[in-house]
Amino acid sequence: MTTLSAEDVGAVLLSLKVAAVATLCGLPLAVLCAEALARGRFWGRTLLEATVTLPLVLPPVATGYGLLILFGRQGLIGRLLAQVGIVFAFHWTGAALAAAVMAFPLMVRPIRLSIEAIDREVSEVALTLGASGPRRFFSITVPLASPGIAAGALLGFAKALGEFGATITFVAAIPGETLTLPAAIYNATQSPGREGRALALCAVAAAIAVAAVLLSDLVGRAAGRLVQGPR
Repeated sequence: MTTLSAEDVGAVLLSLKVAAVATLCGLPLAVLCAEALARGRFWGRTLLEATVTLPLVLPPVATGYGLLILFGRQGLIGRLLAQVGIVFAFHWTGAALAAAVMAFPLMVRPIRLSIEAIDREVSEVALTLGASGPRRFFSITVPLASPGIAAGALLGFAKALGEFGATITFVAAIPGETLTLPAAIYNATQSPGREGRALALCAVAAAIAVAAVLLSDLVGRAAGRLVQGPR
């Protein structure tokens, strides 16, 4: 039986950290974006929807290269951020950024569907009672859309955990810094005689994915019961 090395364990832990940070940072923006797409009527709505969907249809390598151009040390945005000590390229924070970008469309979709399923009359009644827009959003929309928010968060986490193409293009696969679980699996498959290590890493990835799916189902059901209230 193949045992995982310290480098492999580090790759698993780094992947979990990257996925968690990507989800936590991307979820608030995903909720706001889903609200805008579900209820908003503004110029540029189609462009916003296309932008949100773009990471799903572009090759991940192209997305990673785009991030490198924008957030690299000499990139349009990265050069400015580097002056204040914020670095993404070839750093684990860049892996989190790449994972967040790739997972973002998958977070927005279920949240948007949950918001669209909310009866508009509920919000309109609150409006007639004098509730402001932010108050209606946080006291009505967010609680009622909580099943979709929970599903989007866990789906985004699972996607971020398995992200490879954009990540390796943007931050490479530096052991101890940017070597995530998918990159470790890829490296193992490219090395003769390391098939056992690749299988062990795949088993770990599968176990984490199954746990995420089961947790998503449990959280979604719990949120649904909370919204429906006692019967």
